[in-house]
Amino acid sequence: MSAPAELPPLGPRDDRLADVGRLVVRCPDRPGIVAVLSGLMADVGANIIDSQQHSSDPVGGTFTLRLEFFLADLPGRRHQLEAALALLAQQWQFTWRLTEAAHRPRLAVFVSKTDHVLQELLYRVRAGDLRAEIAAVVSNHPDLEPVARAAGVPFHHVPVTPETKAEAEARALDLVGDVDLVVLARYMQIVSADFCSRFPERLINIHHSFLPAFVGANPYRAAHDRGVKLIGATAHYVTPELDAGPIIEQEVARVDHRATVEDMRRIGRYVERQVLAQAVTWHVEDRVIVDGEKTIVFA
Repeated sequence: MSAPAELPPLGPRDDRLADVGRLVVRCPDRPGIVAVLSGLMADVGANIIDSQQHSSDPVGGTFTLRLEFFLADLPGRRHQLEAALALLAQQWQFTWRLTEAAHRPRLAVFVSKTDHVLQELLYRVRAGDLRAEIAAVVSNHPDLEPVARAAGVPFHHVPVTPETKAEAEARALDLVGDVDLVVLARYMQIVSADFCSRFPERLINIHHSFLPAFVGANPYRAAHDRGVKLIGATAHYVTPELDAGPIIEQEVARVDHRATVEDMRRIGRYVERQVLAQAVTWHVEDRVIVDGEKTIVFA
């Protein structure tokens, strides 16, 4: 019997993205900003391949722009482009973020006992649908270690009790290090305000959309007993205020009187997988811009 084939590395490389960049700009809205930015791209020899924009108000609002562009030898010419953007930003009073599409952000995924959302993220990374690297899986239970190990991802078991919560969070932060994004993939712990402050607009959570009507440990039973007809999930950035951060993505699925509690749980798992994976993908692709208590999503 031949030896089993080795799994491909997580997240196949796409050399076509090597010279593709993304630019996100925010500034007070006024005439001419699109022309100025387009002119800058033309001056450095960049070809704009996608452009999306939003104005919060045509008079006195905030203008948001996301550009994708191709620039030959982008890594080598990035300094030149950044210098031009910095000069223009002073003149037009805008903030900006420049990233390279080939960059693979490092993610830390926090889980408890259920694996459906983690499995979805692992699959999408391996398939190349989510261009990121899952650097670590952290859990307050040991149950999902085999899932992480099978995918070649380091797993860290950090038990949490009310008495050791601060110590456990500190250890978890040390373990994940300086990751680009933390994903709470059905992590059944409330993270502290200090934890949130370490990852501003870089901490994403998923929960069912029964809140605030059906709280507690068994929301699907409560929803079933009340004859709920829609099952949903919400992915949002985490803030110190519980489940009140800016919403990134939501989805619902319809059920009827024939659905059992287990049917509802199964449908809920499916919706949660799709919603969180989509939210993480949009974040990684620089498509989500926080605008106060809500988000702008250039999907």
